[in-house]
Amino acid sequence: MKQDDKSAASGPLDAVILLSGGLDSATVLAIATKQGFRCHALSIAYGQRHSAELNAARTLADIHGCASFRQVQMDMRLIGGSALTDDSIAVPTKTASQRADAGVGNDIPITYVPARNTVFLSLAMGLAEVVGANDVFIGVNAVDYSGYPDCRPEFIDQFAKLSRVATKHGVESGQELRIHAPLMQLGKGEIIKQGMALGVDYRATVSCYQASADGLACGNCDSCSLRREGFEQAGIADPTQYIQV
Repeated sequence: MKQDDKSAASGPLDAVILLSGGLDSATVLAIATKQGFRCHALSIAYGQRHSAELNAARTLADIHGCASFRQVQMDMRLIGGSALTDDSIAVPTKTASQRADAGVGNDIPITYVPARNTVFLSLAMGLAEVVGANDVFIGVNAVDYSGYPDCRPEFIDQFAKLSRVATKHGVESGQELRIHAPLMQLGKGEIIKQGMALGVDYRATVSCYQASADGLACGNCDSCSLRREGFEQAGIADPTQYIQV
């Protein structure tokens, strides 16, 4: 009996959800839950500037009734090269409209963390083997962050192909890991509308690149700008608590 057939016969399919604690990953978790998956949340402390989003991830896993929650510790500050992992590089504060006017969309933003999604998906692939899952959900988006090379459909497709030769299940079955990126082609407003329809409590999420210890958003970084504009586009009051607006 194939793994998928066995899972279908014994209950819901298991899925690994990469859960950062931000708006996008919270929406993806809600989507996977709605689709009937038994969700195993994976959060990664990779040396980001604050731990508020990690606390949010644990809260979101509880809210959505995840079957398990794991937090992996690693330190990408040892590599650096990003405003999110290197204190010598300032977090950009231009708004999305200013970025468009300056043509920065054609460049890779300094908030890109080298190899981050490759590492994250590798860890998710390993966990998927352990829990018997053939599905992984990730909240990458090619619309708002078009400059990130590891947020593109090409990257997701190639990683799925890698899983067929990199895992025990892949080698034995000849099947690729199913990597779901349901937000790939959605704007932030569309993501928020979908999440609201699924009952996501965005007050529990942290998107800010430099949030305070208690999760208050700075209101100035690129991520805060995109988040605020997303709520405006969706016609929904922004529930984010800001240090300053």
